[in-house]
Amino acid sequence: MELIYQTIHFHGSEHLELFTRKKMSSIFKMDSNIMKAEVTLSEGANGNRQNQFCEINLDVPGENIFVKKNAATYEQAIRMAVTAAQKIIRRRKD
Repeated sequence: MELIYQTIHFHGSEHLELFTRKKMSSIFKMDSNIMKAEVTLSEGANGNRQNQFCEINLDVPGENIFVKKNAATYEQAIRMAVTAAQKIIRRRKD
């Protein structure tokens, strides 16, 4: 399982990367078929309070899972995106 972490138009802190890796580990534990995960953090238009975006793209045999969430902070956006991806993985297993 490979995790690719990217930030667009800003330099992410080490704390933010560790936070992301910790949250993503719960997804990897849920499904051992995940081959690769790409997490992209970006900032939206200025003036918007909800302008921190987190995109998660999971490479799973047979299909890809893509989630994009935005919130006031990157940590909130990451939590929301991970929760949404977990729900999709649970539905796939049923």
